Amino acid sequence: MIREMEEFLANTYYVDYMAENIQKKAKELFSEEMTDVQKAEKAFLFVRDEIPHSFDCNATVVTARASDVLEQKTGICHAKSNLLAALLRSQGIPAGFRYEHLTLADDDSLGYCLHCYNAVYLEGKWIELDARGNKPGVDAQFSLNERKLAFMSREEYDEYFLEGIFDKPDEATMERLDKAKNLQDVVKGLQERCAR
Repeated sequence: MIREMEEFLANTYYVDYMAENIQKKAKELFSEEMTDVQKAEKAFLFVRDEIPHSFDCNATVVTARASDVLEQKTGICHAKSNLLAALLRSQGIPAGFRYEHLTLADDDSLGYCLHCYNAVYLEGKWIELDARGNKPGVDAQFSLNERKLAFMSREEYDEYFLEGIFDKPDEATMERLDKAKNLQDVVKGLQERCAR
């Protein structure tokens, strides 16, 4: 559900844009001459391309807070979405969260997970940005007018987009990331999150 716009600019525990390393990175990435669209694209490309998805790089750490994602240089989609939101909010650009119910495999044999990506308010409208990280078969792009996400939902496998734009990351998922000691714990937690 869309709330007051101020909620999409808030500095929170997981979207901690006042953290020193987030502030430093924002100064490196952005200049006063840049438009909000240019800042959003720059932040998106940085998070998508320079912060590897934890499963793609077989990370040995699990991150959740934006500042930790930046420090450790890795995160799953939920954590990377926190970082992108933090970078954008540091510039006064409203950023929220969207979710997608997806299979863990190419089919439904391994169950489901909750995929996270960002909604960003630019030029008077919400756009969707998925900074998960590209790889063969995954090609998320920056677009003001089209949905160019990492994954498109397949109805035949009970994949779907959840309704609404949320100002905070999913609390249950964040708690599972905080408790996870390794990537196997993350997989188990995400599966449990989508169990019906």
